[in-house]
Amino acid sequence: MSSLSRFFVYWRTIVIRDREIVDAVVHPEHRGPSAELQEALETWPGPSYWADDDGEGRLVLVRALAKPRPERWWLHTALFLATFGTVWMGGALIAGSPVGIPFGRDLFLLGPSLVEWFQDLRPGLGFAVALMGMLLAHESGHYVLARRYAIDTSPPYFLPFHPMINIIGTLGAFIRLRSPIVDRRQLLDIGAAGPWAGFVVAMVILVVGLLQSNVVLDATGPTSQYIAIASDRYIYLGDSPIMYGMRHLVLGEGTVALSPVAFAGWIGLFVTMLNLLPMGQLDGGHVLYAVMGERQRRLAPVLFVAVLLLATVWLFWLFWAILILILGRGRLSHPSVLDRHRPLPRLRRWFGWATLLLFVATFTPAPFQW
Repeated sequence: MSSLSRFFVYWRTIVIRDREIVDAVVHPEHRGPSAELQEALETWPGPSYWADDDGEGRLVLVRALAKPRPERWWLHTALFLATFGTVWMGGALIAGSPVGIPFGRDLFLLGPSLVEWFQDLRPGLGFAVALMGMLLAHESGHYVLARRYAIDTSPPYFLPFHPMINIIGTLGAFIRLRSPIVDRRQLLDIGAAGPWAGFVVAMVILVVGLLQSNVVLDATGPTSQYIAIASDRYIYLGDSPIMYGMRHLVLGEGTVALSPVAFAGWIGLFVTMLNLLPMGQLDGGHVLYAVMGERQRRLAPVLFVAVLLLATVWLFWLFWAILILILGRGRLSHPSVLDRHRPLPRLRRWFGWATLLLFVATFTPAPFQW
């Protein structure tokens, strides 16, 4: 720190668990930064960023004080592979393949039974790669930005689920932040990175999948798109502005029978929307608090009532409202960051509003209809 202090008018140092946070005001001649300050910052053993854009020259430096803890990569890898397997089985079931249990048909012919099982799974591979790629992108966005700010965070935990109960074969994934978030900029970047990363991948998947889909002439149904389960059961899917626009751009008018890959892209938009719901401890709640600060407390009850009203359109919203209360331990307002008075830079504020606009663009009031 002594090599950098000569660039500062004044500074304060805060030690928080496993990190040192330096909040400094830079001398006017070194703001920008100057080449000399830039060279000195390269020697700092951690991230640094400018905390304002109004000329005050507030610089934040972060340094980890402890060695990274050893992660149980075997567990995260096992959960990923298990989830890939259940999602793969779900994709095969969507395609109408009779997926059973390996070795279940003849215990004395293990080899052929296993080969046949993988042959049954093969039609679901594209769906599994697409959906798992989107989930991995979403969680990696959170993970990379958290590491960028020297926050102690876990690798993603993927959650497998039986595809006979949940056809997509997963309950999603999550990471654990084991260090407190210092300011609203950190909260915004970490909270928004996951949805944006997942959304970009979902859009690529959606375009590829729509090119594999078919327009069905003279089809009648509650919505203009559906996924056929085993060719004889149909789930009609709701529209978001993004989904409506992409479907018409790629395929034009008419009811569309989505391919499994297009269905994975639709799920990607759906997951983005659910995570960006601007409430509580969801990604959207993080973003809204980062943009509005303590004013978010006044808006939280209004948003909660709105979710309850949505349950009259789609009952699952009631479950989501209960989940929000559980995650927030009964609180609707977002917990404060450590330095809630540090302003959010103007460009970050625009990024926050753009992220909330992404929620509007992916919003689907009634996603599933039968």
